Amino acid sequence: MENGRIHIYCGDGKGKTTAAVGLAVRASGSGKKVLFLQFLKGEESGERQALRLLPGVTVYPNPEHIKFSFQMTEAEKDEVRADNDHRFKDAAIEAIEKGCDLLILDEAIGALQTELLSRALVLFYLRTKPKGLEIVLTGRDPDQELMELADYISEVKKLRHPFDQGEQARQGIEW
Repeated sequence: MENGRIHIYCGDGKGKTTAAVGLAVRASGSGKKVLFLQFLKGEESGERQALRLLPGVTVYPNPEHIKFSFQMTEAEKDEVRADNDHRFKDAAIEAIEKGCDLLILDEAIGALQTELLSRALVLFYLRTKPKGLEIVLTGRDPDQELMELADYISEVKKLRHPFDQGEQARQGIEW
């Protein structure tokens, strides 16, 4: 059995999720089983519908809409944290039981930073993951402990973005 690796796509630039989705497309095209789980994003993110059309790809449901963490009350944060932990556990178990090849945890780094996902749970899984499972985590600023676990770290650096001139995110391009 081939050793699975841990990938991190990080940085302040646009394209971390896009890179992870590209890897899912490549894996699907090679007959691999892929699980795609997102945090901090609602169901309306554009990549979700396309990924559902690919053979061998399972896309976990997201909440219909989700607030930014700084807009949430403590009760809402508790609810989101419990939901994220539950969805993570389900995906982690399914990856093992169904012999998946690739588990994508989109925006997991941000969910960990905002304490909307259990750090202990994710770190334990990364350290004890099935030997052949490839895992991708995306988000802006991974901490040192996550980076030490990673085999690949790719940084997406922003040089220019229309958002800096006050433009809003566009469906199908930024989300």
